[in-house]
Amino acid sequence: MVGILVQEPVTDFPEKRDGLALEAMVDEIEEINIKKDQALKQQKAAAQAQFEADMNAASEFDATKDKTQFRQYEDASDTVKNFYLEQHTKQTVAYNLKARNDFHAKTRAEMTIWEAMERLNTLIDESDPDTSLSQIEHLLQSAEAIRRDNKPRWMQLTGLIHDLGKLLFFFGAEGQWDVVGDTFPVGCAFDDKIIYGQKSFAANPDSTNEIYSTKHGIYTPGCGLDNVMLSWGHDEYLYHVVKDQSTLPDEALAMIRYHSFYPWHQMGAYDWMMDDKDREMFKAVKAFNPYDLYSKNDEKPKLEDLKEYYLELIDEYFPNKVIKW
Repeated sequence: MVGILVQEPVTDFPEKRDGLALEAMVDEIEEINIKKDQALKQQKAAAQAQFEADMNAASEFDATKDKTQFRQYEDASDTVKNFYLEQHTKQTVAYNLKARNDFHAKTRAEMTIWEAMERLNTLIDESDPDTSLSQIEHLLQSAEAIRRDNKPRWMQLTGLIHDLGKLLFFFGAEGQWDVVGDTFPVGCAFDDKIIYGQKSFAANPDSTNEIYSTKHGIYTPGCGLDNVMLSWGHDEYLYHVVKDQSTLPDEALAMIRYHSFYPWHQMGAYDWMMDDKDREMFKAVKAFNPYDLYSKNDEKPKLEDLKEYYLELIDEYFPNKVIKW
């Protein structure tokens, strides 16, 4: 016969507990946690303040430069003028939707950041009136200017890679018009502050579309630039490559995506699109702009003297050495 274990009722309860003491202990613990949370918030705020101070510190390398000598598009060559006419004619909503679909549909190449830089060495940007140097030389000029001003390491790396999206030129681009040049939103009216103005978009079919030709077009005020389709090119392409394959901060991503968006960060156009994040990122783009624009000169940086330093910097922010392009 199977025995049945009968458990005697528990009668020896623990001694009476002091509920007020327990509540007091809980309160003390919560107070400690509140203080820890406040201290952490203060630390983060201080770190963010220092982060912004380092990023926004006035640049020194360009203090004596005559900035009126840069971006002189009215005096630019016919090559530059014809480039922008073609870009402004062909950058449509339909093309941009196709370009993004093509980007997400395949990987065009796999190579390291430095290999990508070397690949660019044969490309000269037809949209840029300020330099005839190769792209790798311009990247090193930008990065070195940022480094000399003791800006953060992530910002130095951003200077080094900011134009790597120009690899698109080798990956089935239809020309330079869908790789380089100032960027602007598509899907709404082309602002007259875009280089060469609204008249240069006369042959673009979107300029007469009943929706795309209106001020707000397919967007709403305050929608945020994350939700805006900027003209497809090297900025947009590299932004998508880097945001998923690096540990660079949002400020770096903004510098990459918007550094050619001159109608916005230099001319004040499209401010109606901005949200709170954009207002913060605007500061980052403005801090970066001098190093992209005014570091251009004809003095060639010595690649081999700089390579070891920048290879280490690349490894710091790109977990995988081989990047999918």
